[in-house]
Amino acid sequence: MWSHPAWDLGARDRLRTYSTWCTAVEGNTTFYATPTRATVEGWADQTPPDFRVVVKLPKTITHERRLRNADPELTGFLSALEPLGPRAHAFWIQLPASFAPSDLGTLAAFLHRLPRTHRYAVEVRHPAFFDDERSAALLERVLARVDAEWIPFDTTTLFGRPPTSNGEREAWTNKPRVTRRTRALTATPIVRYIGRDDPEETAAGWQGWADLAASWLTEGRSPTVFIHTPDNVDALNLARRFHDDVRTRVPALEPLPEPAPTGPPTLF
Repeated sequence: MWSHPAWDLGARDRLRTYSTWCTAVEGNTTFYATPTRATVEGWADQTPPDFRVVVKLPKTITHERRLRNADPELTGFLSALEPLGPRAHAFWIQLPASFAPSDLGTLAAFLHRLPRTHRYAVEVRHPAFFDDERSAALLERVLARVDAEWIPFDTTTLFGRPPTSNGEREAWTNKPRVTRRTRALTATPIVRYIGRDDPEETAAGWQGWADLAASWLTEGRSPTVFIHTPDNVDALNLARRFHDDVRTRVPALEPLPEPAPTGPPTLF
């Protein structure tokens, strides 16, 4: 997402402004509908070539058809996203919580049919993939065959203590409660992390990820980390803070660009 009322990125070209704050974005809108090619061309025009978009596959493919008999929808989707070019860092296959280890054959067949011209990353939410070592190993084997990544969604800080606000209560209802997973399968690991309303508690909870991101960088990997809070009001600033935390561990890491001003224009 690159639009939030609290961020006040302007009425037009919000993605352009967002790209001066962060160098990657979760393309979540594509989950609800395949965009037009003209829309995607606009996204490309607003971002530099090295900007990363992790693009979520439409729910018609992942949740309604559950990866079966979806070739026409998949072909149309990949065609529509072509204007992103190298900005399409990975195609994100988020599966429903009901997608169980017994469905891994379906996932393997789906991944095998995908064009090798793109990267792919899978997010699972069924508890067995996190609590049962055999199920986790089977999933890793399926992903390794096509060099696909497993995206962890770390909610342990969110669920560390009872919610204290409406936003946290809603997140407790909607977010998956699974064990933290930290193993990277490819050279381009992707992490999703959600904290709490309190920025300091959120930052304290990501220190292990900052250590791991630094370790991945020294290994020659290129990680992408997305920082969330229950209402995402502070997400832009927190994402930059996370990057700064990693830079304290890896000083050679390039700083983020100077962000464009946000908020309405003033006379003074």
